[in-house]
Amino acid sequence: MTNIDTSLKPEFQALYDQLKTFIPESRLITDPLRTLAYGTDASFYRLIPQLVVRVESELEVVRLIKLANEQGTPLTFRAAGTSLSGQAITDAVLVQLGDGWKDYTISEDTSTIRLQPGVVGAHANRYLAPFNRKIGPDPASINAAKIGGIAANNASGMCCGTAQNSYRTLNAMRMVLSDGSVLDTGDTASIEQFRQQHPSLLDTLASLGELTRSNAALREKIEHKYRLKNTTGYALNALVDFEDPVDILQHLMIGSEGTLGFISNITYNTVPEHPHKASALVFFDSVRTTCEAVALLKPTPVAAVELMDRAGLRSIENKPGMPEFIRHLPDDAAALLVETRAESADQLQQQIETISRSIEHLETSQPIRFSTDPDECARYWAIRKGLFPAVGAVRETGTTVIIEDVAFPVERLADAVADLHQLFQRWDYPEALIFGHALEGNLHFVFTQSFDSEEALRRYEGLMDDVAELVVNRYAGSLKAEHGTGRNMAPYVELEWGQEAYQLMQQLKALLDPTGIFNPGVILNSDAKVHLKNLKPLPPANPLVDKCIECGFCEPVCPSRDLTLTPRQRIVIWREIKRLEDQGEDPARLQQLRRDYSYQGDETCAACGLCSTSCPVGINTGDLTREIRHHANEERENLANWAAEHYGGLMKVSRGVFSLADKTHGLLGSQRMQTVTRSVRRLSGNRVQQWTPAMPTAASRIKLIDHAADTAPRDKVVYLPSCASRTMGPMRGAEDSESLADKTIRLLEKAGYEVLLPNALEGLCCGMPFQSKGMFDAADRKRRELSAQLMEVTEKGRIPVYSDTSPCSLRLQEGIAPELKLYDSIEFLDQFVLPRLDITPVDKPVALHVTCSTQRQGLAEPLKRILSACSTEVVIPDQITCCGFAGDKGFSTPELNASALRTLKDSVQHCDSGYSTSRTCEIGLSHHSGLEYRSVVYLLDQCSQPRSL
Repeated sequence: MTNIDTSLKPEFQALYDQLKTFIPESRLITDPLRTLAYGTDASFYRLIPQLVVRVESELEVVRLIKLANEQGTPLTFRAAGTSLSGQAITDAVLVQLGDGWKDYTISEDTSTIRLQPGVVGAHANRYLAPFNRKIGPDPASINAAKIGGIAANNASGMCCGTAQNSYRTLNAMRMVLSDGSVLDTGDTASIEQFRQQHPSLLDTLASLGELTRSNAALREKIEHKYRLKNTTGYALNALVDFEDPVDILQHLMIGSEGTLGFISNITYNTVPEHPHKASALVFFDSVRTTCEAVALLKPTPVAAVELMDRAGLRSIENKPGMPEFIRHLPDDAAALLVETRAESADQLQQQIETISRSIEHLETSQPIRFSTDPDECARYWAIRKGLFPAVGAVRETGTTVIIEDVAFPVERLADAVADLHQLFQRWDYPEALIFGHALEGNLHFVFTQSFDSEEALRRYEGLMDDVAELVVNRYAGSLKAEHGTGRNMAPYVELEWGQEAYQLMQQLKALLDPTGIFNPGVILNSDAKVHLKNLKPLPPANPLVDKCIECGFCEPVCPSRDLTLTPRQRIVIWREIKRLEDQGEDPARLQQLRRDYSYQGDETCAACGLCSTSCPVGINTGDLTREIRHHANEERENLANWAAEHYGGLMKVSRGVFSLADKTHGLLGSQRMQTVTRSVRRLSGNRVQQWTPAMPTAASRIKLIDHAADTAPRDKVVYLPSCASRTMGPMRGAEDSESLADKTIRLLEKAGYEVLLPNALEGLCCGMPFQSKGMFDAADRKRRELSAQLMEVTEKGRIPVYSDTSPCSLRLQEGIAPELKLYDSIEFLDQFVLPRLDITPVDKPVALHVTCSTQRQGLAEPLKRILSACSTEVVIPDQITCCGFAGDKGFSTPELNASALRTLKDSVQHCDSGYSTSRTCEIGLSHHSGLEYRSVVYLLDQCSQPRSL
């Protein structure tokens, strides 16, 4: 890495000096690149922290809070940074969760789950899935949002409503308060100790609760507010719902957005995850009829009712697979996506009938039809979930997408929707659309906004002022139903709640954070214009990524997420680099960002493309990385073309290198070999690639089976072994020394196939080694050559092609001749080989790594199916996504592979062996797990016989 500028403002230097006595300096971040990258969240605001602190334990948090309190230094806690209202940014100290916050405990009866704040919401549900349970909150960001943020924002979602959010399903909480004290409400001893040490605080909370409950007008207002979804301000319902001050305190922490303390773990009451589900997409010719239907559906056994207005339907009506009739709906049309869930199929059918009867007298554009087919239901939900990105995908470069979040009484929903549409017309937002969780009266409206002129700001301010007036004074609704107050709605909290309730919130803040160090300016803010300040620029950077809305959904799948940058952060920094270039601004900062980005953004990017699978607008940040590499390597394009032309010779050289390394390994032994190669690598300035004991031996030449004596006809298949399969044999000491190519041919022959090979195989390549380095001409040249050879050997596509390495399969499927029927090994084994074999599964646990290319091809489930047929227990390690080996990154940038697989060994130590679908990935997996990872072909061959007739 480069030397970085660690200069701090004087008021933060003293804190830094004290922090480094108990937190390693590697976790105290001050350089311009990472403070900007780590300080960016999903909102349309930007503040750059002076210091980012990565904490790994509760003890570190306690000591940090005590120091900050002594010095009056503001702290802002950050989980995943998916919040939308500006509650997770700061220009002071940002506190990030490190690796040490992912533990969980499920109670014996599965009625509760205790979670640390770094657990991703979807992972919590994954842990509970075998028991048909889940956590209550289900925000749209659940695949990225962490429990700390879900609780701190009281995030809800499409199905949880007001009955299953964090506030309602809270069982216990462990928290750190502003004086550094720790309270665990699930521990009687902790509660008793806290009562003894904080009698004044608890007495004041009890008194505030008593006063609130005895104030009839205030109590009625609070009860009304929380019959709706409401996250505006503090959870004043805690003062009404509970008398014990400990209960009041822990429920005040829910939705407090890190302004009252730090949640170090939370115990949820789990809720049922019903196995039987049905969905219906119901269309109406008018919004009013649609909203009437919502009111009729509310008392029926529905799990979710999602509203989509005509503008929303128009935004997706031309997408592939959309029914033709949607294009012809009238201008006032709307739709409801209805879901119901049950324990049994019979109960589900009864519920469908009850729901259908409740609205059968209303006129619908199409007949009401519920589906229980998972794929069809997934398509319905994809329509609903596609509304937000549909706006993001068509916005002008330089504008942001804003999603606002309000709630109205359900019985007044139709009028409220009509009034919102009028406001969009008044303030000239023709693209604005409305959708939302109609069952709770919760509507989201989405629009695009630029902040590059006074007129744009005036228009936005006018819209927000009018929305506040409409929601609060006309409908007595909620200005923030589930996205949290943040900076975005802080100026309107008093308008919504009134002076008396607002003063009560101020008292609570002063009581629990007397020095004001926790996330100042969030929820309560005296600046009436704070929502118009510190607005995030989104300048053009590259058409490949300009549609990025910085939501952070990509981050949990990125292999470099805990080493350097995530896809969102790479885009943030590249935008800043291009902004500084275009404006000719701050050349010293630009130079430093460019220098640091070469490692943080480029060298440590696996370019695996997994980010595109979770991005709402399908951005593959790996494409940006490859383009940056392309421009950096333009002068080496001739060398790349020479290598492409002489590829067969290079493969022979590679095989020779592996053979030489293996012989040297045999002479020196693993420990001495590792010592020698590490020294050479260090002396070369890391230019020599890293060696590990898992390095492959040289692959033997491929041997086809002679069928000259066969009389029985066989189906033919063309086998395409990758470069890696042709050059890399098993590791030294492998359980089975046969090469993957020979093993594959044996298996295909066992299944009754005659195997053919392409001509001139030695010089063929899909182009992946060139593409990953941005050498696009050479990459495309090799793919065209291979496509031509495959056309010849397959008799112009008549014979199918079996590709044995998933990354190569993906690369080829993106650009070979359309006549070719190319199958990844997983596809072919699942569809054509398994049915021809008798399988006797091994009775031992095996580990499975699903490669990034396997996931991108949608082949994860077939791969799991193959392994499950071959073993009684298949272990897929939690939190491992892409392995980070990335072709040769495991040799050249081994820290990327090590970071991506840092939790692998503990996850698979009880397994007998490991399996995957990419030879290079298997090198890193073997090295970091202590197991030998091989192709799934080895296991399938081991436990199979030809199917008896």
